[in-house]
Amino acid sequence: MSPQKKSIHFDISERKILLRLFDVVVVLCMLHFVGEAFNFDYFKINSFHWVWSIVLAIYLTVFATIFELYNLQKAGKFEVTVQNIVLTTSVTVFFYLLTPFFTPVLPENRIQILFFYLAINLPLIAWRYFYITFVSAARFNKRILLVADGSEINTIVNSLEILDPNYKVVGFVQSGEKSYDQKYYTSFLEFDDTKLLDLVIEHSISEVVVASSKNFGLSRPLYSQLIKMVEAGISIKEYSQVYEELNKQVPVQEINQDFYKFFPFSRSNHNKLYLFFQRVLDIIISIAGLTLSLALLPLVLIGNLIGNRGPFLYTQERVGKNGIPFKIYKLRTMVVDAEKEGAQYAQKRDARVTTFGRFLRNSRIDEIPQFLNIIKGDMSLIGPRPERPIFVEELGAKIPYYEMRHFIKPGVTGWAQVNASYGTTDADSLEKLQFDLYYIKHRSFFLDVQIILKTLSTIIFYRGQ
Repeated sequence: MSPQKKSIHFDISERKILLRLFDVVVVLCMLHFVGEAFNFDYFKINSFHWVWSIVLAIYLTVFATIFELYNLQKAGKFEVTVQNIVLTTSVTVFFYLLTPFFTPVLPENRIQILFFYLAINLPLIAWRYFYITFVSAARFNKRILLVADGSEINTIVNSLEILDPNYKVVGFVQSGEKSYDQKYYTSFLEFDDTKLLDLVIEHSISEVVVASSKNFGLSRPLYSQLIKMVEAGISIKEYSQVYEELNKQVPVQEINQDFYKFFPFSRSNHNKLYLFFQRVLDIIISIAGLTLSLALLPLVLIGNLIGNRGPFLYTQERVGKNGIPFKIYKLRTMVVDAEKEGAQYAQKRDARVTTFGRFLRNSRIDEIPQFLNIIKGDMSLIGPRPERPIFVEELGAKIPYYEMRHFIKPGVTGWAQVNASYGTTDADSLEKLQFDLYYIKHRSFFLDVQIILKTLSTIIFYRGQ
């Protein structure tokens, strides 16, 4: 049997690395070309000034992350990408020009600053147009064969293709006892499990995703076919693993009672050095945040006096680490008697939120007093958002593993806050839990940095909840 011809596909992580790498490369190449062709002496790339390039590359990638140039859904839309490039370049150049010692002295001929700005903008736009036209094209789709119980196929196909548009489910094999009703989905084929390897090669399948039935597992003949595919060099992955890689969530609905198998929690949760530096960073940022917030205090006081008409601060009981309750501090954003009918979730367009309170929520200014909770040790800068005891009790009874989000300190911001959409249903709470568990499972310095950058993006684009 002839070996399978490998198709080219870029995974999510590979595409993000590709974007970051070529963003820096095309900018530095253009700056070098402009310097040589037009005697542009403000920014020189040589052995004497190598630090300049490193500082520029750091600024570019950091601000590109904040302005969502590495959000793959948005990176595939040219108009949105151009807008984000202009924002990224403008802020990058601004910070670069104001950085002392590690960047060049401002030129006497200030027209060179314009050349510098354009030499960053234009190659980024050209490169991203190339990426959208060619790299994101259908020819680079990952062609998938799905092995699953018939009752689950439609849900799994939809979730895979929503999570990554470059995932293309070509066909499926039924592994359970429940048959699949093809009237619900006709865009892919049902493969014969007796000659699976031949069909996989014929249809250029690049990966097999197995979501075996929770009750029956895989049949012996199908298991033998999968072994042959492994021997032929075909990638085979379990669905919950693929789901977690793509969506950065732990799929709690797929793991039954075997949570130890799926939650080899990050060693950072018990790493004393990591926890020490996280605590130091929490205190430094909290003190800096409270100090800087003094500049906003007059605005907030006047806004509260005019638009809120009532107490400035309020406290509320929330559940913290290990289920221990604490008092959280917030700026009041609702009317004074907001819960006269009992505790209830805040809705997206909640009528109880005042006009000024909505501004405080969208800008995240209402969270500033929680720096006091961080200093006291009740919270951390990053972690699952703390919920009220009554809601924890209700959700814990409905959603499996909900109590696991209390393994670490709650946070002012977190992986769920920067990824999940606003919502108050049980499905929304499940989605947020899956993000929280992913953070607990993969907690690290680099993930913390990513959350901070995404939080800055949320504030800049005024998407607070």
